[in-house]
Amino acid sequence: MTASPRRTHRPRGRPSIAKVGRGQPTARCGEPPSVEFLQGIQEFNRGQFFECHETLEALWIEETDPLRYLYQGILQVGVGFYHLKRGNYKGAVSLLGRGLRLLRPFGARCLGVDVTRLVAQAEACRQRLLELGPERLREFDLSRIPQVALVSAEA
Repeated sequence: MTASPRRTHRPRGRPSIAKVGRGQPTARCGEPPSVEFLQGIQEFNRGQFFECHETLEALWIEETDPLRYLYQGILQVGVGFYHLKRGNYKGAVSLLGRGLRLLRPFGARCLGVDVTRLVAQAEACRQRLLELGPERLREFDLSRIPQVALVSAEA
């Protein structure tokens, strides 16, 4: 039996931070959202998923707390919808799934985001895509793409 060739990984142009803290709770969820985070949420809600990715990626790269996975999860869900709008079934299903896996550990709310609602709505969209399959992707109702809802700390 011959050994398979080893894969070499190309640098991604961003610092590598180990997956330390992924899925772990953070005490910072109760903090008010930053102006930059709110900008990313507004871009997501306007359907500007590329811009949302750029905004939230900058936050994600700099963050060392597990909060970084909230940023990454939202941006990956957004990229999933970007792929959907461009007709890329595989990219949409994959990125939605990856984003959902990052968001689920955050529970109900984090930085003012109604995470439970976003997860439920994005999961429903992903499920619908799986039902449609790549052949019927154009039948997906784009009005089902969720908005990231912000809630007050008292709610």
